[in-house]
Amino acid sequence: MSKISEKKPPVICIDGPSASGKGEISRRIAKNLGYHLLDSGMLYRILALEVDRREVDLLDKKALTDFVMKLKIEFVERNGRANAINVNGKDVSLDIRTDKVSKYSSKIAAIPAVREALLKRQIVFRKPPGLVADGRDMGSVVFPDAEIKIFLTASPAARAERRYKQLIGKGIRVKLSSVLDELIERDARDQNRAISPLVISETSIVIDSTQLSVEQVSMEVMNVIISKKITHGMVGQSIT
Repeated sequence: MSKISEKKPPVICIDGPSASGKGEISRRIAKNLGYHLLDSGMLYRILALEVDRREVDLLDKKALTDFVMKLKIEFVERNGRANAINVNGKDVSLDIRTDKVSKYSSKIAAIPAVREALLKRQIVFRKPPGLVADGRDMGSVVFPDAEIKIFLTASPAARAERRYKQLIGKGIRVKLSSVLDELIERDARDQNRAISPLVISETSIVIDSTQLSVEQVSMEVMNVIISKKITHGMVGQSIT
């Protein structure tokens, strides 16, 4: 077998803290390249939803891993909506965004067996022509051999403002100060957790989006990709 045929599909990792904009950027880049998309944060919500429905023992490592590996998960764009999510053929996009699932996913994310099981599941997303992986430890833990590692960040104030506008747009009444406090607390938890903490990989390219628009960040990331000649499967270089 030739070396070319043995080469793994390319991976572009886009990591960063909460509300850094990595989800939207990842979606745009994946669409431009014609790559698969992995939203790792949603995997914890999916698992929280499914184990609650089926009463899976989270302490049984083998049973948990088998259960996770059998889930057929697809991130798709439907009716113009970003990141519609199918699990075993069913759209669970709304189901996984409830407050109950959100709180439960946060709890199970701290369980080592859960993170280990999902690590194996995330690797499965690496398929031709390539993958854009969105998360907090994609470049440092899940895909350490990724061709490109982007760490997207912004000031806490800028991220809080973005999250605040998102919530207000959904009709959720919150205080900006409360959103900022929650983000700061989340950052501390992510950076100090024992398993897979939020860190900047030595080979990551850091992009500070505090003063940048989504379009500007997308263009910066695309410029990095083009400079690295990671364009397999590219369907166009326009930023959508």
